[in-house]
Amino acid sequence: MSRDVAQVSLTAALEGWRPGPVETTRRVDPWFADAFADLLDAPRPAQLPPLWHWFVLLDHPAGSNTGADGHPADAPFLPPIPGRRRMFAGGRLRQDAPIPLGSELSSRAGVSDVRVKTGRTGEMAFVTVRNELFVDGLPVGVEEQDVVYRSEPPGTPPRRLPPPETGGADPEGEWRAELDTDPVLLFRFSALTYNGHRIHYDQPYATRDEGYPGLVVHGPLLALLALELPRRHAPDRAVRSFEYRLVRPAFAPARIVGAGRVRGSEVDVVVAARGAGPSLTAKVGLE
Repeated sequence: MSRDVAQVSLTAALEGWRPGPVETTRRVDPWFADAFADLLDAPRPAQLPPLWHWFVLLDHPAGSNTGADGHPADAPFLPPIPGRRRMFAGGRLRQDAPIPLGSELSSRAGVSDVRVKTGRTGEMAFVTVRNELFVDGLPVGVEEQDVVYRSEPPGTPPRRLPPPETGGADPEGEWRAELDTDPVLLFRFSALTYNGHRIHYDQPYATRDEGYPGLVVHGPLLALLALELPRRHAPDRAVRSFEYRLVRPAFAPARIVGAGRVRGSEVDVVVAARGAGPSLTAKVGLE
């Protein structure tokens, strides 16, 4: 069976896969914003900061729909790939208006792009999910997420990642934010985002089954730390756009450093574990 699975190309597996849109409406409970701010030891916000809608528009799959890796076994935007492995690659945000705490937030999400590429490790599927955001029926922004998938049939040995490099220079910039990551913080962020992926809190699984040198810091957490730079250093300037790429994983325990270079209405951001190379690069557009 596994040999047959290995012969299925991602192009063939994804032929004709175009899931329909999913609409969600939730009240923006201040609890979510306060909980994440407290996780960061940061000031609690008066309105929902950019990308913090992630804490509001959460899926909650049934326990029976959970795979061995902790991810949902099936969901509307999960591609039908045998032995699916998922990697968050980055995304974009256009923020047109604020999201008040206590408001009614709606989203209309759908798959906007599917591409299959071949790299040195084989075929990879790049899936973009586009999410239109509305407050009390009025548009407030558009978010896109890029997710990379590859197929690993049963019995495939895990890809072993080397330990992170050390001794490098920290990212530089006029703006700076730091976050100490450890298993407790990663577990709390997993709980806050209803993320069951075991690489973030199950050390034996992360190292033995998925080949990482340690617990993996969540990609979304790195993106949110990048957005802490304008929130802390320019609280009176609204973020209008955010574009980011995840270029390498960061592993806990580590101090994560975010630094921003300000160029007028744009900020170039790098986020990295101390002494290691960049894990995230981003560009923030300010009002």
